[in-house]
Formats: sequence, C-alpha cells, structure tokens
Amino acid sequence: MDINRIITDKIIAILERGATHQGKRWTGATNHGIPTNAKTGEQYRGINILVLWADMADRGYATSQWLTYKQAAELGGQVRKGEKSVLCCYYKTVAKKGDPDGTEGETFFMAKPFWLFNIAQIDNLPADVITTMPVTSTPFTPVQEAEQILVNSQAQINYGFDSAYYSRTQDKICLPVPERFTTAANFYATALHELTHWTGNETRLNRSFGKRFGDDAYAFEELVAELGAAFTMGNLGLADATVESHADYVQSWITVLKNDKKAIFTAASQAAKAADFILDKVTTRSNY
Repeated sequence: MDINRIITDKIIAILERGATHQGKRWTGATNHGIPTNAKTGEQYRGINILVLWADMADRGYATSQWLTYKQAAELGGQVRKGEKSVLCCYYKTVAKKGDPDGTEGETFFMAKPFWLFNIAQIDNLPADVITTMPVTSTPFTPVQEAEQILVNSQAQINYGFDSAYYSRTQDKICLPVPERFTTAANFYATALHELTHWTGNETRLNRSFGKRFGDDAYAFEELVAELGAAFTMGNLGLADATVESHADYVQSWITVLKNDKKAIFTAASQAAKAADFILDKVTTRSNY
C-alpha cells in the first residue's frame, strides 16, 4: 500500500473540488476617484493625477488620499520608516531677471517639486482623516484571541491596500482594511496566510523550496502559507479554515502534488512548524 500516494490523491481531490468555487475574501475598490489631499480636501490636477494613479496601481493602495510629510506630522501622523514618497510637481510663475516683482515684462512657468505619501503609508492619523474604501454591510467584529496573535507576532502589518501580500525584502505584511473583508474569518484567514509567509523569513524559520521544487517553489510556498493559516484558524476555532474554500493557487498545487507524492507531507510539516511559531503564546491548542 502506497500511503503517500493515497493521502496525496485525497488532498488533490479536495483541491479539485474546491477549484470550482473560488472567491475573493475581500471586496474590491469600485472607484478610487481623483487623488485628493487628505488635509485640505483639495483635488490634485493635471499630470499629478496620472502620477498618483500610477503609483496607486503600482503599490496597490486602496485610497486616493495623500499628504506631504509635513502635513502628516501636523495631523499627528508618522510616515513609516522605509516608505517611499512619490514625486509630484506644481508650476510657479517666475519673473525673468530684471523684473523682480513680475508686474511688468515677461514671466515664465517654473516646475517646482513636492513629494506625497499615501495615507496607507502613515500611522496614527486621526480617524476623521481616513476614508475607508468600500466596506461590507456587516461591521467588522474583532476576535480577541486572533488579534492577540497578530499583535504578539510583532510583525509589521500595514493596512489600506487593494491586495494582501508579504514583502520578504521589506519584511512587512500589507492588507486591505478589515472592514473590506466579507467576514471576520476571511480577514483572519488572509492575515494568517501572510503571517505564515512572514515566518519563512531567513531571520525566523528560514524556509526555502527552490532546490526541490524549482519553478513550482513559489506555488509550494503558497500552499504552506494556506495550510499554516488553516491550522492556525482551526486552533482558534474559527470557521472558513478549510484549504479548498479559499485557495488562490489550486491548479499549481495540484500539479506539484501529482508530480511529487511526498510534497503534501513536506507542506504539512512546514505549515505545522509555522503554525507553532505563530501560536507560541497561545496556551491551549489542538494537535495537527
């Protein structure tokens, strides 16, 4: 009896069933609107609109509100360390030499630079400054034990993005705001998925699959992250902890598992280590 093959085939069957009913865990932003200064309420104009729209698309911001570094500080906010600004410009009327007040003679326009940060890059802003992008009809209700895990991890978690991801180079997690998730369970499943990725950093569990899985290494790490989230969700007693109900890389996973009958065991083992790392400060949990 080939136990490895039997168990792997069962997992593949689960994933293949789940592949038919995938769905987003959070709502999309329907309209970003014209980029606006979050302090003055004024809309940006001309080329700055295109520059800011492009930056939003590149970085996945879910809000079109912006501030200068000085404005953020004046509002009590703090631009996070390492965040990059976007260069914009305005045109100032300048008198030519010999005509200092510009009342007579010729003038010309001179481009002057200024730099903006999206409010998703800024901490501690007043609540009335932040405009939340579309929310679900049901208010978000935090789960205390899950919140404690996120806080106790001491991971850098930033909110206000159109997508969820972990940046290994910057060692930070980016998420949509909790209110955009269809359920609280979906929020925590997503946050814990990215937190599982976070555990794989070389300063923590130092997880890498390139040598064994080659081109499929990225998809395999996603499988580990999803299993890690499912294990953690299950230990918290939260619903929606089944792998097939929210898999984003199902077909890639199926390919990996069909090619390597022991892959699911490796994935489960690595996911269990990640879940242990995440649940380290939770006193009561089940075995998996």
